[in-house]
Amino acid sequence: MTSIQQIEPSTTLVEDRHPVKTVTIGLLTAAFVVAAPMIIGAAGGNYWVRVLDFAMLYVMLALGLNVVVGFAGLLDLGYIAFYAVGAYTAALLSSPHLSTQFEWIAQLAPGGLHAPFFIIAPVAMAIAACFGVVLGAPTLRLRGDYLAIVTLGFGEIVRIFMNNLDRPVNITNGPKGITGLDPIHIGDHSLAQSHSLFGFQFPSVYSYYYVFVLCALLVIWVCTRLQHSRIGRAWAAIREDEIAAKAMGINTRDVKLLAFAMGASFGGLSGAMFGMFQGFVSPESFTLPESIVVLACVVLGGMGHIPGVILGAVLLAVLPEALRSTMGPLQHMLFGHEIVDTEVIRQLVYALAMVLIMLYRSEGLWPAPKHEDKIARFARRKVKKLVRA
Repeated sequence: MTSIQQIEPSTTLVEDRHPVKTVTIGLLTAAFVVAAPMIIGAAGGNYWVRVLDFAMLYVMLALGLNVVVGFAGLLDLGYIAFYAVGAYTAALLSSPHLSTQFEWIAQLAPGGLHAPFFIIAPVAMAIAACFGVVLGAPTLRLRGDYLAIVTLGFGEIVRIFMNNLDRPVNITNGPKGITGLDPIHIGDHSLAQSHSLFGFQFPSVYSYYYVFVLCALLVIWVCTRLQHSRIGRAWAAIREDEIAAKAMGINTRDVKLLAFAMGASFGGLSGAMFGMFQGFVSPESFTLPESIVVLACVVLGGMGHIPGVILGAVLLAVLPEALRSTMGPLQHMLFGHEIVDTEVIRQLVYALAMVLIMLYRSEGLWPAPKHEDKIARFARRKVKKLVRA
């Protein structure tokens, strides 16, 4: 009869924790994130801080799409529709548009609803989640290219509806869009105005940046908790083999719908923030190319890996603007005049960079570490410790 022997702690394949290293990296990252708008604003002006603001919106969008594509393995080409739903929800709840179109709303709120952001954000997330369930319910049996085509059609349907819901009842104001959205208010402070703190002047784009960072951190925390939960493991099982996941007792229908709903809610949050940041929404902001860019953020960074998705979103938000501002001066420096239109070169270099990355880094710039690589790395560490001992 064999006896069970206790495994020595020195031979277990458990990752060593380095709290000092983790805290140091966290503090340095936090300091960089806090100081980023001041450094970039001093070097390039408020325009580049505004680019950072949009980078944070792309981070939230990419993390939401990563729940659907990266965690659950469901290809979604119409994700921008949830962005539009969130933006139009904010537009209807924070502008005078509804009170000018409906008499009963004008009697209740003559100047418009003007709901605060802390009410608009959860409402936008809830409505977008409902749209996610509406999209997910008919597509439960679809996979791969068929699912991509259906979601692409859904995104276009939403955009066309937004473009035509100005008659017979004017809800979205059609292609003219909705103007006069209230900016985000925190207490009595409007983020559309400059504020001073400890003698430093913070323009509007700085204030929005810090609010967007806080919301992005909230989304990151939720995504991390989801990934390491039972739901996250169920999503991973469906992504790897849906038939095997169903055989193991996972309710694939509910889990898929939850993935669509959670991803859509993050898109609704970023859409609401986009609308109140811009003060204007129109269907032109929610076209198919925008949805492709968000998907590229996920694929470029590394599907299913939250740090990689964040890196991809920041790069794809900053790189096009960097190319836009450098291609013209570079041609003048080399040739004395502009040979090719700056926008054409920007798109060419942007596309070429994407092709090269996909050729040589097919899993993304920062892919998720593989389980077998972790085991091999931990084993090498233990062997080195045993040799030194």
